[in-house]
Amino acid sequence: MKVLHREQSQYEQIVVYETDQLYEEKGHFRVLQFANADIQGALDLHHPQRIVFEYPRAIIHLLEHNVEDLQRLFIIGQGIGTLGHYFADREVQIAELDVAVARVSVNYFGCDADSILIGDGRDILSLQPQQHYDVIVLDAFSEEGTPLHLVSLECLYMMRTKLHDSGYIIMNLIGRGPNDMRIHAIYTTLCEVFEQVQCFQLPVEKNSDVRNIVMMAGNDPIRYQLRQMAGFTMMQPELAYILYDK
Repeated sequence: MKVLHREQSQYEQIVVYETDQLYEEKGHFRVLQFANADIQGALDLHHPQRIVFEYPRAIIHLLEHNVEDLQRLFIIGQGIGTLGHYFADREVQIAELDVAVARVSVNYFGCDADSILIGDGRDILSLQPQQHYDVIVLDAFSEEGTPLHLVSLECLYMMRTKLHDSGYIIMNLIGRGPNDMRIHAIYTTLCEVFEQVQCFQLPVEKNSDVRNIVMMAGNDPIRYQLRQMAGFTMMQPELAYILYDK
């Protein structure tokens, strides 16, 4: 492993490194990782256009399968900018809380600095035009998981006003599936705001294991082909409690 950059930002210990092996796959990868060992993104340097992780591949399938003429995206959470790269020919606005993450994504992963706004994603989105976006993607995490104020009922109602009538919200979440009441609560809150909600998860060995969970919500039916979902399978959360701003 060769460390290219190490920095303590206001929020995270950030490391960028290159490695010849990632999750037992041999190759040449550039990786963004935080101090808690969570890998935020990886670039295959031999095949830069390849999308390494499953969850952005699943999100791309859902977007392309449901939004007929996808033109405008708002993304909360930059990482290495995988979705921004993929949809670079569209209007993409990205909100990133940590200026250091934004800077690293530009300097080491080739992201477009002009598309990134620094600040809280909810605050930045609230200033955007009404009914402007086809899709809002939420891919933001703190040590406690997805921040509450980004999945609260009040925030989701605000997000809905920024989407046109056939727009969608997609969330990349981390949870313990059927054993995670926070995941059930996010699902319940989405159901309060949107007519259609679908949930998908990456398979894990035990129900208690942490896994990636993707939720999609909108007022139109949500279509997908499981063979195109990068290994994600259907998940049906239980109805639980609604999340409100504190």
